[in-house]
Amino acid sequence: QVQLVESGGGLVQAGGSLRLSCAASGRTFSTYAMGWFRQDSEKEREFVAAVSRSGFRTYYTDSVKGRFAISRDNAKNTVYLQMNSLKPEDTAVYYCAATPPLNGLEVATSQSRYDIWGRGTQVTVSS
Repeated sequence: QVQLVESGGGLVQAGGSLRLSCAASGRTFSTYAMGWFRQDSEKEREFVAAVSRSGFRTYYTDSVKGRFAISRDNAKNTVYLQMNSLKPEDTAVYYCAATPPLNGLEVATSQSRYDIWGRGTQVTVSS
């Protein structure tokens, strides 16, 4: 089973960019579909983006489409979330998560599909 550690969060002005990384331990990273979720203090945790185990398929929540990009490097056991044109409403703790997929092309958007979670990294966007 993999363990996940997020990094790359921080404070940025609106319109700026950040790239989050999620490093996975273990040799089986490439067998997992991966996702990013976020939670601020006043809302429930929500889906942000997902990528299939090969990286071929991706999926985004509507509010980040065209601004965020999820990718993975299986050779480095890492999944990324490039965040551009950040808005104050993107402020949250961002979590990466892993799940054994149902098939090679699955992108999982439901929290209940994921059983391995990182501890999160804080992203704060100032106006």
